[in-house]
Amino acid sequence: MPDSSRGRPTALITGASAGIGAALAKVFAAHDHDLVLVARRRDALEALAGQLEGKHGVKATVIVDDLGDPEAPDRIFAAVRDAGIQVDVLVNNAGFGLGGEFSETPIERESAMVQVNITALLHLTKLFIAPMLKRRAGHVLNVASTAAFFPGPLQSVYYASKAFVLSFSQAIAEELAPSGISVTCLCPGPTETEFAQVAGMKSVRLPNMDVADAADVAEFGYRAMRAGSRVAVPGARNKLVVQAQRFVPRRLIARAMERMQRRRL
Repeated sequence: MPDSSRGRPTALITGASAGIGAALAKVFAAHDHDLVLVARRRDALEALAGQLEGKHGVKATVIVDDLGDPEAPDRIFAAVRDAGIQVDVLVNNAGFGLGGEFSETPIERESAMVQVNITALLHLTKLFIAPMLKRRAGHVLNVASTAAFFPGPLQSVYYASKAFVLSFSQAIAEELAPSGISVTCLCPGPTETEFAQVAGMKSVRLPNMDVADAADVAEFGYRAMRAGSRVAVPGARNKLVVQAQRFVPRRLIARAMERMQRRRL
């Protein structure tokens, strides 16, 4: 049973201060989940926590930490454990991108991206599924991107990091299936968030692609998780593009992606 005094399940959401993370927090709260909100920006987290507690009557715990620090996952897990909180849903949403020629982009920024997008996600999942296994219940929702399905010239490390998240999620979903733990990988297309600004790009929009609302993506991801879907791609056009790439040589996809990405730099 959830550890909440009122019997609610608890969802821990990383990168919860803005964008899809904040939208996911709102969706989980609307569906009667207590929350553990994790990000670097205390003011944004506390404002969101207060808003959701007031609107939905849930409990929202704020943990301020930087997943760029390799020790952050251990600190987060210890903080949750010491607070006596049982995490029923782990949402690995934190991540960022970087645009530019690989030969010119700073390795320090790319190493930080790998730490946040891959290593921290891996570490948090390892920590939080252990108690889920003991209970034989729980959910993991990993936020990747439609980028996971493509090579990404001019965002090479970001695209590769999301490919890791997708492959990893599908693999452990199979491993954990007999234990009662579900794993869902949410793969949104272009979404209205801070992504482009952080990545140093002009726009999140790809040519001929719609830009989704973060609230719609979050609701889609929640429903996919509840349904036990292993891979969730919101939007009919995104689904079509993901399926179509299976029939096109990767070299041609890489060439097309390079042309599209260059328009955004």
